[in-house]
Amino acid sequence: MNNNLWILAQASPNAPPPSAIVSKPVSPEQTSTALVPSEPNAARHVTSQQKTPITSFWLTIGLMMVLMYLMLFRGPQKQKQQHKQMVQSLQKNDKVQTIGGVIGTVVDIKDDEITLKVDESNNTKIKIVPSAIGKNLTKEKKS
Repeated sequence: MNNNLWILAQASPNAPPPSAIVSKPVSPEQTSTALVPSEPNAARHVTSQQKTPITSFWLTIGLMMVLMYLMLFRGPQKQKQQHKQMVQSLQKNDKVQTIGGVIGTVVDIKDDEITLKVDESNNTKIKIVPSAIGKNLTKEKKS
């Protein structure tokens, strides 16, 4: 037969609240005390904060999906919108660089094409689509 006896008791109201549960085995000559946190919902509160491995897994998957959305969809959309604004803000005599590296001065702007003067001495002009403009060198020098 087991000779251990465990006794649970509440601390006196004037005693400071305990920080942990303490227990000692009882011998015939001694008594034992167990200190329990004074808040009745403390044990239930601790277990509700613990996460199961499944919860952590789905939380990680969800976080990865959000990051993939931001990197794969939001970034290119933002760049496309900035490029569109840059092309719409082009004016005559702006110096631009195409995505192919050609540097020229804007001579004429139409909805579906932009005319660039690339050589002053020969008066060489080329027509390009607006999506071929890489950057506006005039605006970069001002800022």
